[in-house]
Amino acid sequence: MSSDPTPVPVAVLGSGMAAMGAAHALRDAGREAVCFDAKSYAGGHTATFDAGHGFLFDDGPHLSFTSDERVAGVFADAVDGRFRTVQAHIDNVWRGHRVRHPVQLNLHGLPPELVVDVLADFVAESTGPQRSVEHYADWLVSSYGRTFAETFPMVYGRKYHTTEPENVTTEWLGPRMYRPDLTEMLTGALDAPREHKHYVTEFRYPERGGFGAYLAGMRRGLDVRLDHRVVGIDPAAGTVRFADGSAVTAEAIISSIPLPDLVPLVDGAPAAVLAAAAALSWSSAMVVNVGVAREDLSPAHITYYYDPDVVFPRLNFPHMLSPHVVPAGAGAIQAEVYHSHRYKPLQQTPEQVVERVLADLRRVGVLREDDEVLVAEARNIEYANVIWDHQRADAVATVHAWLAEVGIARCGRYGDWDHAWTDESYLSGERAAAEVLARTPAAALR
Repeated sequence: MSSDPTPVPVAVLGSGMAAMGAAHALRDAGREAVCFDAKSYAGGHTATFDAGHGFLFDDGPHLSFTSDERVAGVFADAVDGRFRTVQAHIDNVWRGHRVRHPVQLNLHGLPPELVVDVLADFVAESTGPQRSVEHYADWLVSSYGRTFAETFPMVYGRKYHTTEPENVTTEWLGPRMYRPDLTEMLTGALDAPREHKHYVTEFRYPERGGFGAYLAGMRRGLDVRLDHRVVGIDPAAGTVRFADGSAVTAEAIISSIPLPDLVPLVDGAPAAVLAAAAALSWSSAMVVNVGVAREDLSPAHITYYYDPDVVFPRLNFPHMLSPHVVPAGAGAIQAEVYHSHRYKPLQQTPEQVVERVLADLRRVGVLREDDEVLVAEARNIEYANVIWDHQRADAVATVHAWLAEVGIARCGRYGDWDHAWTDESYLSGERAAAEVLARTPAAALR
């Protein structure tokens, strides 16, 4: 270990969207920051990878649909205004029926007996005594009636959250699940004209380079150092130690490292805080990237699958966001297969997951038997989504309070331990920078 740590004004641990928000805010305030990333590439969870044969795939599905004009401007400037604005087309598949999104407002075309049961249950739930909501399953039944809840979102949720809906709270919902009234349900069942009711109506995506192009532009002019895996942090001294034996001493530390990984790295972490960090749950995603010598793969940018025997809960089609992420005349599919260390450990090898995904893509009709598959690869994303189980809130409160006490500012989806979208992650980084600026003398950061 270096006996003479290199001094830096602010050490930002990570190089993804939240880290960029922090670094930009510090730069705008006239302060210097150095971003350190454990990986050999920058961008964190918003990186883009070359899969060969002219195919680019993001590290999971990423879109920009922020309504914050200032943040939208940051994204636009990062790609010098070269982005596409795409009208979102999102749909669903259940037992071969393709339904507009969200399903609860678009029942027309589903089997009549199912529609009748959904509507009858919805009316009964809406007019009966108010249900006590203790968890996500209660909320679904209270909001939609039991038939709809058990046929659609509960099936999807088991694949996406990797645990039963009774084990999930409702704090994460926000605008993600639209709760209709009877008129809206009936209108959709009759296929009458209706207003679009999804929280995403359009999104923006870089013209070239995949979503990672946003991050590449945001890094311009910043000091980003790769292959710096943190192995220890002394918050009292402001020292960050790295696996290569080097170290830096900073006047302030901002971390986007996931909380379960961060806390054990900090010198003197109390047993109660270590236990709280270990109690946190998250899902991982084995994303399967498929390149096909055909572009007419889907009518929708994103499709949700509600059949329990279909391994993926969702597909997205990157070539429909920009044609420059695939070779001419080709199409791309990205399937997500979720697993988790606590609730649903991965039982298959990446090769087996690819085989299963390809088989299901053919079974549901996305792939044809005679399609030429040019690329088929699996990439595991260790941290995909926070699982909002019942121990989350207390555990997060314990960890966050302790980090504030020792003076480590945290940011990002896995530092805040929430369900942040990309723009929210950027803003989280700005908030962490504001915290540092408020408590650290300006002279010390120069």
